[in-house]
Amino acid sequence: MSVGARELFRRHSDNPILTAVDWPDPVNVVFNPAAAIVDGETVLLARVEALTGISHLSVARSANGIDDWTVASEPLLEPQEGIESEQWGFEDARAVWVAELECFVITCTAYGPAGPAVYLATTKDFVSVERKGIVVSPEDKNAALLPERVDGKWILFHRPTTGFGGVSQAGIALSRSDDLEHWTAPEPVMQPRSGAWWDSLRIGIGPPLMKTEHGWLLIYHGVKETVAGAIYRVGLALLDLEEPTRVLRRADDWILGPLEAYERQGDVANALFPCGVIQENGGELRLYYGAADTSICLATGRLDELLERVLAAPQPE
Repeated sequence: MSVGARELFRRHSDNPILTAVDWPDPVNVVFNPAAAIVDGETVLLARVEALTGISHLSVARSANGIDDWTVASEPLLEPQEGIESEQWGFEDARAVWVAELECFVITCTAYGPAGPAVYLATTKDFVSVERKGIVVSPEDKNAALLPERVDGKWILFHRPTTGFGGVSQAGIALSRSDDLEHWTAPEPVMQPRSGAWWDSLRIGIGPPLMKTEHGWLLIYHGVKETVAGAIYRVGLALLDLEEPTRVLRRADDWILGPLEAYERQGDVANALFPCGVIQENGGELRLYYGAADTSICLATGRLDELLERVLAAPQPE
């Protein structure tokens, strides 16, 4: 089987498209970006690890989403003095346009001595941001909001790491809210597969879920532990539109995994971690991902091909 047959996303020839040398000030690495379209431009909200080791979130813009990036001179989200829960930084943002609110909702991880927590903020332009604060307490991460209510409730996907509510520390859960501030206990959605599967150690969402006629399309990352360390790959699942805790399909095979040197070598080897996706007219997808926790890369695919692959998967028992 060729790599092309195995993988549904095709790497851009210019990868990595953003690295630490593109930033206006010296930084260690840039990776794991949220993605959005604002006034026709592609906007990436990248995790930037400073030379202190603490991360903040900064904006890069490009007319074509590939090159000629303009990087903001100041972070959009960075730790505020005196706030313990974010003193160790902000990590791994996702951003989704919510028509009802007429703004983008940013979810990310705020990190402090108590552990990682889900943090929420809103913006219209990625120039200024309204901080809402922590909405799910430590330890929790890998969060994204659905772009619309389901049965009158906002739905937040996330990964609890405390086992609260019967959810294992390795799986995907969701919580519901009337007001984006107060959230229900996590409900299990999907767990790692047992044994030697590629997603057997832990799983978490990738970019925000996409609504299709067949269900909510979930691009997720899965991790397998090997004798040489963990390997992060990307897979597919489909969730029910009306009850997103119900998994309709889950593809057996991964659809993108670390192959290139820039994905295999870096601060965290063999880590491929998508946080942003842009859907073009005609169904082409641009997937933005962190490679080896060191750089930002781009891969393209087609929505119809992803749906074909996941719909061919057997229904869960």
